[in-house]
Amino acid sequence: MKQYDYLIVGAGLFGAVFAQEARRAGKRCLVIDRRSHIAGNIYTEQVEGINVHRYGAHIFHTNSKEVWDYVGRFATFNRYTNSPIANYHGEIYNMPFNMNTFNRMWGVVTPAEAKAEIERQRAAAGITEPKNLEEQAISLVGTDIYEKLVKGYTSKQWGRPCDQLPAFIIKRLPVRFTYDNNYFNALYQGIPNGGYTAMVEGMLEGTEVRLGVDYLQEKESLDALADRVVYTGPIDAYFGYRLGALEYRSVRFETEVLDTDNYQGNAVVNYTDAETPYTRIIEHKHFEFGTQPKTVISREYSAEWKVGDEPYYPVNDDKNGALYAQYRALADGEKNVLFGGRLGEYRYYDMDKVIESALEAVRKELG
Repeated sequence: MKQYDYLIVGAGLFGAVFAQEARRAGKRCLVIDRRSHIAGNIYTEQVEGINVHRYGAHIFHTNSKEVWDYVGRFATFNRYTNSPIANYHGEIYNMPFNMNTFNRMWGVVTPAEAKAEIERQRAAAGITEPKNLEEQAISLVGTDIYEKLVKGYTSKQWGRPCDQLPAFIIKRLPVRFTYDNNYFNALYQGIPNGGYTAMVEGMLEGTEVRLGVDYLQEKESLDALADRVVYTGPIDAYFGYRLGALEYRSVRFETEVLDTDNYQGNAVVNYTDAETPYTRIIEHKHFEFGTQPKTVISREYSAEWKVGDEPYYPVNDDKNGALYAQYRALADGEKNVLFGGRLGEYRYYDMDKVIESALEAVRKELG
């Protein structure tokens, strides 16, 4: 009999939820991670008493009461509401794009006036069926907002001109004809008091965890420990990139401590002009309404990904979708391996959807 029922590769959200539920069902689990810490990309670490989101801002939001109640078992959430702002050469605009944005841009006051201006600009651009991100954005918010608040930011984010990006990327962007600055508009929203790392520690309580372990380097000996493997790393890396590498965008962070109690007055400020090299600045203390005498900021730089870099955002275009389908077919042939999570399924996942996916997977596993 093997030592463990499940070897769980990755101590991020998917792996931690799977481990928690499997352990509660009496299964023996070993969780490993090649990093020196748990919690994957939602890892938070204390700097100057501030919980710093090392891998970028993560704001928990969901419309699922089941998921909200689930995370509530491991953390108490504050009332943080995501209301980012956009800085275009010193001009400040609200995001999501809403009546505050339209008033600042055009001086309009009513939703009817805003809709009429967007329609006028869309018609002037001659767009009927949007064929790319640029045309989709102009259809949604008009040429002025596209030029100031979408074009530069999105080109930096994806490393490509907007007219070379698929239209669906911008469809997640909320546009509202109200004065509501709540970006997500979800039923439940907040940041766990004490940071995400403490929440994931709660999920992994009672489960053996080994850090600094590279599964793909030690695959044979690690596989021998357990009946089943739950793999949350990159699916193409699992197969040695034999069909080629899937594409991602990566992110580089410059984090510094500043000797001021308030640098920018908001947790998230997007820099939407093309000239500013970073996409946004995160001021971490504002996620938890901090009153510390110092502050910590992180500038985010989007970067082209190459093998060996940290993968962040899957490039879900047709070419990569076709390649993923081939890897998925290989994965289906791995009878003792379950592939899950953002990298294992090559898809962008909000945190609540990762939890839903992990809960569904473990229920299917355990019957």
